[in-house]
Amino acid sequence: MSYSLDLRQKVITYLENGGSITKAAKIFGIGRATIYRWLNRQNLEPTKVERRQRKLDWKALEKDVQENPDAKLIERAKKFGVHPTAIWYALNKIQITRKKKELRYRERNREERIKYYRILPYQNVWK
Repeated sequence: MSYSLDLRQKVITYLENGGSITKAAKIFGIGRATIYRWLNRQNLEPTKVERRQRKLDWKALEKDVQENPDAKLIERAKKFGVHPTAIWYALNKIQITRKKKELRYRERNREERIKYYRILPYQNVWK
């Protein structure tokens, strides 16, 4: 969270009245580097960054999701040349959720599901 405009103006006023940067930092409980940044700025109002320019084009990603809904994060990451986490973050911000598992044939029918789960541990899947 950014510092209030009122605090910024108090710090600058303190400095203009002859106070030192180090004392201002101790009095107001802020870093010296922050005060130096404020001194170099034209406008003291905090800047709001809505979304930084990234390597990933979100509109192209949305289009890709519509065209290839079954693609995995890793496949999309390779396609766009970014890390899978960047794809996940963008999909999360766009509010596109992951695919939910649908029940298969054996899992829909309760009796078949129980029978399937009983034989499952006995199958040798590590051949």
